[in-house]
Amino acid sequence: MISYDAASLYDFVYGCMVLGLGFAVMVLPVLLALFTFVTYAILKFGVVRRKKRHDKYIVGFFHPYCNAGGGGERVLWRAVRCVQTRYPDAHIVVYTGDTDAAPDQILNKARQRFDMEISNDKLEFVYLHKRRYVEASMYPYFTMLGQSLGSIILGIEALSNCPPDVYFDTMGYAFTLPLFKYICGSAVGCYVHYPTISTDMLDAVQSRRAAYNNRKRVSRNPIATFVKLRYYRIFAWLYGKAGRRSDCVMVNSSWTEDHIGSLWEVTAHKVFPPCEVSHLNQLGSLREESKEVKIISLGQFRPEKDHSLQIKAMYELRQIITDEEWQKVKLVIIGGVRGEEDENLVKDLKNFCKYLSVEDNVEFKVNLDYGSLLTELSEGLIGIHTMWNEHFGIGIVEMMAAGLLTIAHRSGGPLRDIIIEESGARNGFLAVSAQEYAAHIAFILGMTEQGREGVRERARSSVNLFSSQKFDTSWTRATDPILKSKSS
Repeated sequence: MISYDAASLYDFVYGCMVLGLGFAVMVLPVLLALFTFVTYAILKFGVVRRKKRHDKYIVGFFHPYCNAGGGGERVLWRAVRCVQTRYPDAHIVVYTGDTDAAPDQILNKARQRFDMEISNDKLEFVYLHKRRYVEASMYPYFTMLGQSLGSIILGIEALSNCPPDVYFDTMGYAFTLPLFKYICGSAVGCYVHYPTISTDMLDAVQSRRAAYNNRKRVSRNPIATFVKLRYYRIFAWLYGKAGRRSDCVMVNSSWTEDHIGSLWEVTAHKVFPPCEVSHLNQLGSLREESKEVKIISLGQFRPEKDHSLQIKAMYELRQIITDEEWQKVKLVIIGGVRGEEDENLVKDLKNFCKYLSVEDNVEFKVNLDYGSLLTELSEGLIGIHTMWNEHFGIGIVEMMAAGLLTIAHRSGGPLRDIIIEESGARNGFLAVSAQEYAAHIAFILGMTEQGREGVRERARSSVNLFSSQKFDTSWTRATDPILKSKSS
């Protein structure tokens, strides 16, 4: 009878474990590669069959939130209009997750919100029912990675329904680019409003600085910081790999151009977003007739917009102006709400106003139509914008064009492309802290009308660089090569 001592048994078990692990290491990649190949073959076969069913020239725009009514949507619809004008035979498809809105509702809202003519001829909406996979609420941890993988799921749904000849991602889902390029054989382009990850975000984590994307409990923990930094670096590498698959890269500002150039290692076209400045430049002023001094905030309700800093600025302002002046001042926060997460943010901001006892001087206006927005702009004296590293700032340009003396954050697009503070050339103001914002507001309140008008005129003159006509020219110059390559 054979007997085993404890050491021999340990060696036997350990050897089995090593053999099993080695087998797994060798087999799992093979299985993963096989699964990827089979998935690719199935999708490729399905796409080829669908393409054979029609002889249309299809240009697709991937914009899951096309009904949101923000600056990104203005870019989408202006781009659609450009393609319709230059390529009248093109059949345009917009991939959207707004399943609660009919096509005519989406188009009517865009026309009214942006005061833009958009033809519904040869324009189709492909509704995506898996949009929840790109929502941040689905991923409390590893949010960027989760949303990026979710965008691939959404992209598969899009290409399975209607494979395009030319594909544009106009919302920042870079991981869909290789999907459409290699599965559909599409020419692919993208318009980047804001990099999913930036070198600034990497620096914030590495320096253990708390920010909206780096929670305090992470920044204070060296182990959590180490893990998050490695995660960010791996994700940045993957993001760059995906982005480099684009045949045409467009960015909205100098700040975005720098970051995309660094991460993707490509040369991008700088195409400033379309701002309807000609109409706003002619906007009549009602501010003299108003009994209130209105401070207008214009932007989507999202955490990164940092509306709470505006409320803090109001608290600080109360400390440095007279009670009589305070009674006349009102902050009007105007923004779009996309869903429950944004609605909860608005509720939190209202509670924050009560906490600082400024609720009587702060008003929230959600999802305004274009006419109401114009009225608010015409009544406003000051514009305020508080997002750190705002990629561009369409809202800032619109407020300046409307004649508001605008205060923006000293970073990103406002610093690089929009606001000038030099003596004799000042067209606006820049700030960082709540105290600095409050000081600028108090300074403007004390300015003479002649001084205000000088800043206002320079602001209106400078924003002509960001007109819709300039966007049309820049978009056409950047996209013509890939659109022409597939149109013949």
